[in-house]
Amino acid sequence: MTIHLPYLENPNTPFPAVETALSDPDGLLAFGGDLSPIRLLSAYQNGIFPWYSHDDPILWWSPSKRAILKPSEFTPSKSLKKCLRQSNYQVSLNKATKEVIELCASTRSAEETWITTEMQQAYIDLIKLGHCHSIEVWDGEQLVGGLYGLLIGKVFCGESMFSLQTNTSKIAFWHLCYYFDSIGGKLIDCQLENAHLISLGVNIFERSVFIQTLQQLTTKTIERDLLSPRTLHAPTAAKE
Repeated sequence: MTIHLPYLENPNTPFPAVETALSDPDGLLAFGGDLSPIRLLSAYQNGIFPWYSHDDPILWWSPSKRAILKPSEFTPSKSLKKCLRQSNYQVSLNKATKEVIELCASTRSAEETWITTEMQQAYIDLIKLGHCHSIEVWDGEQLVGGLYGLLIGKVFCGESMFSLQTNTSKIAFWHLCYYFDSIGGKLIDCQLENAHLISLGVNIFERSVFIQTLQQLTTKTIERDLLSPRTLHAPTAAKE
């Protein structure tokens, strides 16, 4: 079967309308272009993200259904609450974002990861510009879990997470939800749905609804001071 897909020929080539994305494979919108900060920020502001393998050109996606979580609606399991209560983990914001990105890539096999060297560098560049953020979970001085993503207005676009110990990526995600909600964050974009995300309270938005909501929330901002590196307190529910 032949697929006709728009090609982003140069940095000034705009993305096609997301409504033109393919239905098979679902959400494939365009290929080519680059991973410059301007291109990436434009993509996320319009509900588009890059996702491709080592041997592929850059592929851009906007799925027909989007996995979305309101941070206040995160649902921790009893076992996760118990795990956090009984652990001595320390959790931080933006203290080791580069290392989190690298671990998200290195803890997956070459065949499994989409976080290519080019992709890693693109998001590291966005750290310097204040757009890429991370949550880190520490066991003493060892980084054992975490996640990273982009903040677009009041929407956190999650990219990847990793665990070196049981439940540490879930602990990172819980702290993200708790802190993001406390500073006025409204939505976490988890991109693609799966059973695990649904169990955490994630909802599925139709693309048109997601794009409309995104447009409303990306014009608002969160104070930069609230995103400076810091240690995060445990969610209140962890004590229940």
